[in-house]
Amino acid sequence: MNTTIRNLLLGLALLPATANAQQKYQPTWASIDSRPVPAWFENAKFGIFIHWGVYSVPAWAPKGVYSEWYQYWLQNRQVSGNNNPQKDMVYNYHKNRFGDNYSYYNFADQFKAEDYDPAAWANVLQKSGAKYVVLTSKHHDGFALWPSKEASKAFGRPWNAVDAAAKRDLLGDLTTAVKKTGVKMGYYYSLYEWYNPVYKAKDYNKYVDEHMFPQIKELVNNYKPDMIWTDGEWEQTDTTWKARDIIAWMYNESPVKDSIVINDRWGKGIRQKHGGFYTTEYEAGASFNRPWEECRGMGFSFGYNRNEDIEDYNSAQALVLLLVDVVSSGGNLLLDIGPDAHGKIPPIMQERLLQIGKWLSVNGEAIYDTRKWKQAAQWTSGDRTYKQKGGHMASGEYIIKQTIDPDPGFAVKQAFFTTKGTTLYAIAPEMPEGKWLLRDVMPAANTTVTLLGSDKKIGWKKVKDGIELDVPRMTAKELPGDYAYTFKITSAK
Repeated sequence: MNTTIRNLLLGLALLPATANAQQKYQPTWASIDSRPVPAWFENAKFGIFIHWGVYSVPAWAPKGVYSEWYQYWLQNRQVSGNNNPQKDMVYNYHKNRFGDNYSYYNFADQFKAEDYDPAAWANVLQKSGAKYVVLTSKHHDGFALWPSKEASKAFGRPWNAVDAAAKRDLLGDLTTAVKKTGVKMGYYYSLYEWYNPVYKAKDYNKYVDEHMFPQIKELVNNYKPDMIWTDGEWEQTDTTWKARDIIAWMYNESPVKDSIVINDRWGKGIRQKHGGFYTTEYEAGASFNRPWEECRGMGFSFGYNRNEDIEDYNSAQALVLLLVDVVSSGGNLLLDIGPDAHGKIPPIMQERLLQIGKWLSVNGEAIYDTRKWKQAAQWTSGDRTYKQKGGHMASGEYIIKQTIDPDPGFAVKQAFFTTKGTTLYAIAPEMPEGKWLLRDVMPAANTTVTLLGSDKKIGWKKVKDGIELDVPRMTAKELPGDYAYTFKITSAK
């Protein structure tokens, strides 16, 4: 082969990659939506949300209410959430504890994070089995966890973590620690700010051009995140937010243009229609034909809520089954923790993370890098409709009612399914004994069935309705862990 022909063939072979690298995304939803969500996100399956900020100082809300909304509840004398809270509960709590004239902005003087150890946080996060972390760089109160000059300038006071009491780049330090573990790092960013003077004056062009967009650029340019997770989009249209221009900049010009992942919260009516992956929040039973993510706290609040008791936290079993439920429907679970103002992750949250991580150390093969199968779960007969009590936010315990503790007349999920190539994973909330039928699972002559984490032999045979497993009785010591059990079925369809 002469040199000219060889070079021509080499050029043709490189053409698709070069063309893709040089693709220019236009500030239109048609163009933006054409960009595939980077594969790492759909493979990750499990992430940790972290809500941490000035609201972590009062750290209080009625049960079933978001504590990170403390400033809004306080200044508007209204509260919404589960359990029909009285509208003035946060105002009355604040008045009784801090005094009627104590400003929310004074909490920045107490947000010292003096016990903050980002390496310890990163260690716990890694041990949870999570593949990515999303930290609140700035919530709706406008306080920034990095040295954002725009934040302090906008509010005319020290309103970022370096200028205020912490005197530290909290976001930067955690980013460094997390990236050392190989876990992906992302940032939550609220598009709107409740009481930003420019935003309140409805000078939206100035707000976006001189405050919001510069902050996003600073985050992306300086810290090179794997994800930007926007929120607070519902107040304005994507045109007002100039969302398409911002996304086009991230996709075309930013230092992470080829790897960054974004969500769908970019303007009124945009959620679950445009952007990157789709999002749900404290919901049950969702499924989409696009990468998606369910976010929720371990209790009912994202920020740390000192008012929540042990019974308000989801059990480790519920959290594991939540993860399995979401992944079997093709989604990711973004599970939130809320550190306190001193910089400590509450022990109960650490314990839950480690319990999930222990389960994933045995069963992670059935979670990571998998895709949804032709059906998400095998149900028994009965009513499949989950009925949330007390409000619109579905408690994580809903999955317990759908599996091991059903109400009379309601259907039960006997198994969840995930798939990887020709391998099928059937995850059982309870260990079956003896003959166990998996309907519509078609084995091949060379099919093998194993139980992850166990060397027990699992017999099987093909039957009219699917595959019938023969599961031996096991003692408690012989069970491969807790909460849920994974059967690996090769060459199945």
